[in-house]
Amino acid sequence: MENAMLKFYTFLIISLLITSCTSEPLDPVKVEAESKKTNDYFDRMFDEYVDRSPMLQTRLGIKKDYDKWSDISPERDDFELEQSKKSLKWLKDSVNVKLLNESTRLSYDLYLQGIKDQINDDKYRLYSYPLNQMFGMQSEIPAFLINMHRVSNLDDAEAYVARLEGVKALFDQLIENMRNREEAGIIAPKFVFDHVLFDSRNVISGYPFSGEDSSAIFKDFYGKVQSLKASSADKKRLISDAVKALNSSVKPAYEALIAMVEDLSEKYDEEDGVWRLKNGSRFYQIALSRTTTTTMTSDQIHELGLKEVERIHGEMEVIKDKVGFEGTLQEFFKEMKENEKFYYPNTAAGKKAYIDEAVKMIDDMKLELDALFITKPKADMIVKAVESFREKSAGKAFYQRPAPDGSRPGIYYANMYDMKMMPKYQMEALAYHEGIPGHHMQLAIAQELTGIPKFRKFGGYTAYIEGWGLYSEYLPKELGFYSDPYSDFGRLAMELWRSCRLVVDTGIHSKKWTREEGIEYYETNTPNDRLDCVKMVERHIVMPGQATAYKVGMNYLLDLRESTEKRLGADFDIREFHEAILYNGPVPLSQLDKQVGAITGK
Repeated sequence: MENAMLKFYTFLIISLLITSCTSEPLDPVKVEAESKKTNDYFDRMFDEYVDRSPMLQTRLGIKKDYDKWSDISPERDDFELEQSKKSLKWLKDSVNVKLLNESTRLSYDLYLQGIKDQINDDKYRLYSYPLNQMFGMQSEIPAFLINMHRVSNLDDAEAYVARLEGVKALFDQLIENMRNREEAGIIAPKFVFDHVLFDSRNVISGYPFSGEDSSAIFKDFYGKVQSLKASSADKKRLISDAVKALNSSVKPAYEALIAMVEDLSEKYDEEDGVWRLKNGSRFYQIALSRTTTTTMTSDQIHELGLKEVERIHGEMEVIKDKVGFEGTLQEFFKEMKENEKFYYPNTAAGKKAYIDEAVKMIDDMKLELDALFITKPKADMIVKAVESFREKSAGKAFYQRPAPDGSRPGIYYANMYDMKMMPKYQMEALAYHEGIPGHHMQLAIAQELTGIPKFRKFGGYTAYIEGWGLYSEYLPKELGFYSDPYSDFGRLAMELWRSCRLVVDTGIHSKKWTREEGIEYYETNTPNDRLDCVKMVERHIVMPGQATAYKVGMNYLLDLRESTEKRLGADFDIREFHEAILYNGPVPLSQLDKQVGAITGK
């Protein structure tokens, strides 16, 4: 939602250049000066971008422009494109690459390739769905206010009100963006709009819009104001101002959005994959390249998925026999789906029990970190249920990184909407992936690193980030976790799920599978509930290529670890290996070979 430039900072990708060697030693003073100049430029560009992005400021814990929303207009995209072109010229004309130290050379290569990709990919600027069930603005705005906008004093509360007053103008830009996509023939399938309509209507239900119960936004603001050390008069004034803003800005903004979505939903295309779009096949291959940081084709990814599904099915057969189940693997899947002992009740008590158990699992894993890691994050993390206003459309679990200033911990969100989607036997793997040793270890450590420019601390590569998350599901098994065979089955079920993603994502976007064909593949090959399968296929459709990064990244890490162990033998240290993976922050997969070699000395 921070437009094209945020994609650059968030999804950088590169095929690294090999640092050239010189026959003569370089002047260390000149190396230091050139490296400092270049790093200063990177940080200045990052800071300038953040300065233009109020929402990103808030995400980073910066209370500047706290009363504003980010500009999402086409004009802003045009501006960021021109800035990228200027940066490209500066990098080529103003930097003596031979004088950069090793770390800065890596930063230079990453930044340069990211700039090139952003410029080259601008032709596909409209090839996205700003309104979607995963991170669409209809749910992003209330989630942002509730989870990101802290209220510590009266100024913060007044800034919150100002943001409420600004929602109408923000949504006017959003509607313009959607109409531009309509004109270009880029309209999401109808199911997407059904989710958007549900979310939107939910946001403007409850007081002060309608009914007796408080709406999610009002409830949040009211609670934050009441906790302030302020006079009753000030609190009363702030709450009154918020009610006015909700009715004069938020409500009409959502009503206009609903009207536009209702209109678009009557014009939807029955087809689901991006192959249906002009140059859609080319766009999809680029999306795969960006998200996996590899040159794998859609056919290669599809075949990898089929092979991995077959392998994991074999390992599941072993567990099925171990627990004494007599029947086929498909019958075992059915048993895991339908047996109530594998699920918490879909009640408040059941949902609390799930969260409590997830916290315990993460706390137990924290005790093992010294055996696995040299560097550990300073930031804490918590487990939290997905908020009610977005739980129906949101994914089953996700992670939100901590604020750099320590004001907000990392958050592992678990979706409690339907407990049939959250089986007990998958709890361990899910907690390790989203929390510790998964994304929290990775992303919190990255933003706490010193000596690297900010774009590397806060950027990311999907294959690196999600590959580590999936690798982190496997890692605890080596420490004796997953002692319950059903829990180990859950671990395999999670890996199977990511392997099926390779098949279905490429199936939909490259092989012209329908939404129903994708759902059927998941239902046939996994123990997951149908709703789980539906949500995943719908995710594939609105986020082409993204879900392939998990298994591609995991396989790369496991292969790299295996080759390193073979090379080092008894000298292999798992702590050093993990340090090599994490010490530079997010990087393309190809860079990891160099990092592992450097830190192990071989």
